[in-house]
Amino acid sequence: MTEPHPLDRLFAVIQSRADADPSSSYTAKLLSRGVLQIAKKLGEESVETALAAVAQDKECLAAESADLLYHLLVLWVAREISPSDVYKALEARAGRSGIEEKASRVS
Repeated sequence: MTEPHPLDRLFAVIQSRADADPSSSYTAKLLSRGVLQIAKKLGEESVETALAAVAQDKECLAAESADLLYHLLVLWVAREISPSDVYKALEARAGRSGIEEKASRVS
């Protein structure tokens, strides 16, 4: 039996904590604040990840990337999409150049 992907496992943990007490769960606390606050936190984590990349610190970049992915998954839970929804979107783009794919999007 194949182990679930780490992102799928983390997503399941985040989902399981959605109804937890916000005073005892950081995930529940984030989710209780709503999509806008989660999105703001995701933006902060994005900047921290970019700065770690510029600093050329691989260990820091890996840690910040993990934070970024965690907050992205919290946002997915808040907006009720799953990793499989994102995997489908990625699969639909497979075999197409990024330029071609971007041009096909509706403005």
